[in-house]
Amino acid sequence: MTLTMRSAVFAGCLAVLFAASTAAFEPPSGHGGKPAILPATGTVQVAFTPGDDAGKLIADAINGAHRQVLVQAFSFTHHRIAEALIAARRRGVDVKVIADKEQTEKIPTSVIARIAAAGVPVFLDADHTSAHNKVMVIDAGSPETTLITGSFNFTQAAQYKNAENVLVIRGNTALTELYLKNWQHHYGHSQPYR
Repeated sequence: MTLTMRSAVFAGCLAVLFAASTAAFEPPSGHGGKPAILPATGTVQVAFTPGDDAGKLIADAINGAHRQVLVQAFSFTHHRIAEALIAARRRGVDVKVIADKEQTEKIPTSVIARIAAAGVPVFLDADHTSAHNKVMVIDAGSPETTLITGSFNFTQAAQYKNAENVLVIRGNTALTELYLKNWQHHYGHSQPYR
């Protein structure tokens, strides 16, 4: 075997090993590794902070929930949003929160303990370096389906100090279902809070 042939075989082996090792790090998307393309349907409200009252926009969406509010939070210190979740739970809405374990434990102003003490089931996601999602899925599968997402952490700092954005997307069933499936995936490996 010539040096050129050996180099080609070695390069081929490296390519196979590289492809196998990188495939192990690709998270399951549910779409064969390809980003989903969905039709733009429904309505979209947007808020930018500081300036726009993103906390009120989110709290109003929670206040309009009829059946369910599923939350994924990285940091959570925003009192108005916490109160809206607690009020929704008290009026019979199924509310569940998944929060980042490290952020919940290290931020002294976190409202997660307060939310849990009010009877809202809270779960901690520690399976990732950061459970960095900022998502709410409201009334999935209904005509009132609403999805909240964006860079906006559910924090006072996100409202008053940071440059953030939040989208409230209503009536896009397909998009909300994708976020619901992702929420369920993280719920599957999260542990109950305390």
